[in-house]
Amino acid sequence: GEDLAADEPGLDAHARKDRGPVSISSRCRAERGGEKYISRKNRKETTTMAMEYSEKVMEHFAHPHNVGVLDDANGVGEVGNAKCGDIMRMYLKITDDEIIEDVKFQTFGCASAIATSSIATDMIKGRPLSEALKLTNQAVVESLDGLPAVKIHCSVLAEQAVKAAVADYYKRKGIPYEHPCDGCEEGCCGHDHGHAHDHEEE
Repeated sequence: GEDLAADEPGLDAHARKDRGPVSISSRCRAERGGEKYISRKNRKETTTMAMEYSEKVMEHFAHPHNVGVLDDANGVGEVGNAKCGDIMRMYLKITDDEIIEDVKFQTFGCASAIATSSIATDMIKGRPLSEALKLTNQAVVESLDGLPAVKIHCSVLAEQAVKAAVADYYKRKGIPYEHPCDGCEEGCCGHDHGHAHDHEEE
């Protein structure tokens, strides 16, 4: 995936890297007065998406839910794919009885990365941590009515971002927690890593 700031005027590559992930909704307002600002690659992608992506993917890409930062988050997780460049950061606000009261995300990535981040936040908002920890990338894909095989790794990142945020919450609380993907091989944590398609180009 290519980040959404790839064509940003006035910023060289070093400056963009230093900024870290940004909210696409804030970029829309700041750069184009509400019009979606996308890179050359993503402009090309949007012209062919109708044939390859479900309506749900298109909707969550064009109008992602729960975008932004939670200043009072007590669990923050960030994951990324070094090869394709996708980065997801998940913010959780968790109550004392371990209910996810609020959730926000920031994502650098392609349409699938944005859509999977968006749907994942919908799936865990208002739910107990115990349910969030059961989130799998297959469930994310199914909720979006499918993804192209070469984009399955985006759903894995969405799952991992949620669980990384939960792990951060437990770390802050001093509660031992073993991330389900620590040192795992495909299949042991209940999701499809999509290794065969991880870094394929469309």
